[in-house]
Amino acid sequence: MKRFLFIRRQWSEWRSTILVILLGIVPLKSSFADWNWVPTSSMNPTILEGDLVYVNKLAYDLRVPLTLKRLSRWGDPEAGDIVVLFSPEDGTRLVKRVVGVPGDTLEMRNNILFVNGQRLRYEVLPERVFDGLEADLRARAVFAKESLGDREHAVMAIPAVVTERRSFARLQVPEGKYFVMGDNRDLSQDSRYFGFADREQIVGEATAVIVSFNILDRYQPRLGRFFTELR
Repeated sequence: MKRFLFIRRQWSEWRSTILVILLGIVPLKSSFADWNWVPTSSMNPTILEGDLVYVNKLAYDLRVPLTLKRLSRWGDPEAGDIVVLFSPEDGTRLVKRVVGVPGDTLEMRNNILFVNGQRLRYEVLPERVFDGLEADLRARAVFAKESLGDREHAVMAIPAVVTERRSFARLQVPEGKYFVMGDNRDLSQDSRYFGFADREQIVGEATAVIVSFNILDRYQPRLGRFFTELR
């Protein structure tokens, strides 16, 4: 009886707060803005394990809260965008970069991308861009600045990794589909594995790192990454 009275008293004290969360914050998070912890290395060196990224869910459209149904659409992902989507393979929430939009032809030869028949430009990547990675990984990896249209971003490869995904034959992105990849080209489960991503499964654009903690080193804060823009 005492336990019941305690629960009832707690509910009376906290119900307003709970209702505000359920009726306000949850729909807001679902339809307008969100955040996403990144636990894997698939977007290294752009996004590190332990980054909390800000997701703009109004980047392309407005959805009914807690659903994938669109109320309005004013744009579509562009090549170079970092998007949050649900994997067509198993529904897992992913963060990847769009490298091919509807109508594009893509080909990859030993980690070199060709878009619409044109080889992308690769240049030396400044060391400051990847100095947040662990020292042993920096020593094993190869880094470059990739130019996708008029946008530039960092990519990396790990020569010691054995993978057949460094090359794929020419393909064309169908209408309503997107080809997404991780910036860590040798350690990313992306469209090379699960195929094209459906437009309806893309829920927003990741635009910034809110906070970052090194989950590989006792969750040490990476203060230099707090509130930084993603490119």
